[in-house]
Amino acid sequence: MQRQREANRRWLARKQAREQLAPRTPEALEGRKHIDIQTEELSDHIEVTNAECQTDAVLDKPATPLFIPAKSGKDVATQIEEGELFDFDREVQPVLEVLVGKTLEQSLLEVMEEEELACMRAQLKASKELRNVELAEVQRLEEKEREEKKRRLAQQREVLQKERETVEKIAARAYAQFYLADLVPSCFTTLRGHGYFYDPVERDIETNFFPWLMAEVNNNLERRDVARGLLDMLIYDVTQKTSHQLSDCGTPNSTESEKEQEVFEQLEPPK
Repeated sequence: MQRQREANRRWLARKQAREQLAPRTPEALEGRKHIDIQTEELSDHIEVTNAECQTDAVLDKPATPLFIPAKSGKDVATQIEEGELFDFDREVQPVLEVLVGKTLEQSLLEVMEEEELACMRAQLKASKELRNVELAEVQRLEEKEREEKKRRLAQQREVLQKERETVEKIAARAYAQFYLADLVPSCFTTLRGHGYFYDPVERDIETNFFPWLMAEVNNNLERRDVARGLLDMLIYDVTQKTSHQLSDCGTPNSTESEKEQEVFEQLEPPK
């Protein structure tokens, strides 16, 4: 109940304040009064109204007048001078104070609201800029992470490729060693048989000593042939001279002469 009374009291106070603050028509000047009027629209059209009336056959009973008791006592009048009941300057001062206070309060509230909105916009702008910077940083880190991931994947692929190549090289080397185990000896044997691998002393004897020896032997044989040819020619000349001398001294028998002719033919040097 107490709360309800206080609520009613506050409501009445607010109502009175609104009535006091509500705009009112100023009081009429002395000797004048306010009246309600309504301006009509000007028009060239003449309004014509038709009205009909009909008397009632039976009139209703008029309304019963209100009961007014007889006046008792005396009428008294008084005179109130100007300014005795209402001083406009004095009475309007609190109203102006309220209006000005409310206006200033509302202005301050609006200014504070604008400042708060400007601060909120600045904070929102700063938060957006910070969010954009953080987003750019996150994107940069993600891009860096992707590049690092790609680099690591490429490095891993390169390592796997090297390992694969190493395994293939080891397998190829093992296969080559297994395949060349019998090939190398046979190859060396074949090359040695074709003369690609030789003894230097033997090759020197074959290429240098033997040709020189054969040349010297040929030279000796040629000189011997020349000496033999000269000796044969000397012998032939001597036998010719001897035969001429014998022919001059006497003719031998035919048998001896034939034998001597055969000896001369055998001793004659080849042409």
